[in-house]
This record gives sequence, C-alpha cells and structure tokens, in this order.
Amino acid sequence: MLKHIAIIPARSGSKGLKDKNIKLLAGKPMVAYTIEAAKQSGIFDCVHVSTDSDEYARIAREYGADVPFLRSDELSSDTAGSWDVVRWTMAQYAKLGQVFDCVTLLQPTSPLRTDEDIQNAYRLLQEKQADAVVGVCEMDHSPLWSNTLPEDGNMNGFLDRAANAGRQKLPVYYRINGAVYMMKAALLTQAENALYGEGTYAYIMPKQRSIDIDDEFDFAIAETIIDKFDFRKK
Repeated sequence: MLKHIAIIPARSGSKGLKDKNIKLLAGKPMVAYTIEAAKQSGIFDCVHVSTDSDEYARIAREYGADVPFLRSDELSSDTAGSWDVVRWTMAQYAKLGQVFDCVTLLQPTSPLRTDEDIQNAYRLLQEKQADAVVGVCEMDHSPLWSNTLPEDGNMNGFLDRAANAGRQKLPVYYRINGAVYMMKAALLTQAENALYGEGTYAYIMPKQRSIDIDDEFDFAIAETIIDKFDFRKK
C-alpha cells in the first residue's frame, strides 16, 4: 500500500489579495476548502499545510490538517518555488520517520476542487500506472483567436491561424488549472520538466471547479459560484 501525503502550500501574506489563504470565502477560511476536500477524499495518510505563520497553522489544525513544523524563512519569500517547498517538506517528514511514496500538491487558491476530483485523479494515476497526474480544464477561448499586436495596433494577419477554420473546427485547447498535481515521490528527484513527460496524464476538470484565486475578481467569482450553487457550503 502506497503512503500518500497531500501538501497544501499556504504562505502568509499576499500581494494580489491580502491574506487570501485564510480570507473568509462564504464564511469559511479559503484554505479550509482544500483541507476538507483532501481529508474527505480518503486517499491520504497525511494532509499537511505548509505555512510560515502560527496563525495559519492554528487555522489549518482547526480543520484537521497536520502542521508539525513551520516553513523555513528561505522558502517563505515571494520567489520560493512550490516544488522546492514540497521537497523540503518531504525531507522534514523523513526526519520525523515518515516517508511517502506519493505526493499531491493542492493549492488553496483552487477551493472549488472537490474530494471527488482528488479521488478521480488518484484513480487515473493507478489506471494509467502513471508517474503523475495534473489537473487541467478546457480554455474559454482558443489561443488561435489571439495574437500579439505591433505598436501601432495594426491587425493585418492577426487571425492567420484561424481565418480559414470555423470556431467549431478549431482544436480544443486545455490549460493547467493549478487544482491538482499528483505524482510518485520519485519524480521529485528528477528535473522539474520531468513532470510533463510521457508518464504524466491530464485529469480534465470542468471550468466551474477550476477557479484559481489571485485577486478580488477571482474571489468574487468563487464566492458567487458557492452561493449560487450552494457549493460545499456546509
């Protein structure tokens, strides 16, 4: 039986939206949605919140997360990479005698991802015998309908790639939605671009569960979805 850890990175402070990770979303700290989804999925031996803040740690523990240590100062800056945080966290747990075979990065800024999404991603990992599974969603607009503009704004040739194809004939494009990154722990020892190698498969999610909150506008959209559809409001 593989040992599996979920790591939820929740650094304190935020430039785009102040303290967004603990900001009340429909009456609940935003990070709580991800903690609850992870725990309700039933696939993790440990659900860890990686934070540099005692207050964030207290809130995370209140919702059932494991926070036996705080993130180092070096990994709490704006420039710290998520995978550096994951590797450091795994190393700290190893010092505590806990070694994991699989790791899933769950960003708290994707609060509408559900426990079923996590379960389905894990099922895909097993069925494909994959190295990794990454959450994606269909793009609202094909990138073939976009282009760069010259300084004078002239649109000559702007739609060369899509001009001869109707909207329905254009290929479907997907974007990484940031909601689920699930992988075998061994992949962490390889180069970061190994995450998108032959052993990685896409878990396709609907756009309404793919909101990635970065600013007040994103936050308002997520809150509207929760209120309008009574989404996990319990």
